[in-house]
Amino acid sequence: MLSLHAPIVETRTLLWQNEADCQAFAQTLAARPAVRNANISLHGPLGAGKTSLVRHLLRALGVTGRIKSPTYAVVEPHQVGDLLISHFDFYRFNDPREWLDAGFRDLYAQPGLKLAEWPEKAAGMLPPADLDIHLQPLEGDARQVTLQAGSPLGMNLLP
Repeated sequence: MLSLHAPIVETRTLLWQNEADCQAFAQTLAARPAVRNANISLHGPLGAGKTSLVRHLLRALGVTGRIKSPTYAVVEPHQVGDLLISHFDFYRFNDPREWLDAGFRDLYAQPGLKLAEWPEKAAGMLPPADLDIHLQPLEGDARQVTLQAGSPLGMNLLP
């Protein structure tokens, strides 16, 4: 008999006072073995720090050289040793079906870390995230960060 369970969800809220807090979080996340096969979605308005967080995370994982935003290319691949990383930015999608047309189902089926900015633009097409990161700008450089684990793997990513 098939048993359906509600997604595992645990939420944590953090306050980052500045860019150094973002970088420290990225280093903590990079140190967790579960990140190697995680599906992480990043949410927040323009300028919230989604791409900055990804850059800090990629640096902490060992990516060298220029780290481009995938805003125009939609996906930027990276590889560090045997770790495959796909950084997606769906901001320019007008229809979630563009995700299927672009062949991203195959990329998501491969092992490795998937980082998706603007996942709501591909709503209904993306597999459920292991970890949703919601960034909300506050005064100055501060950010309220809400982490929501949606799987056992995601729970292993929480600080």
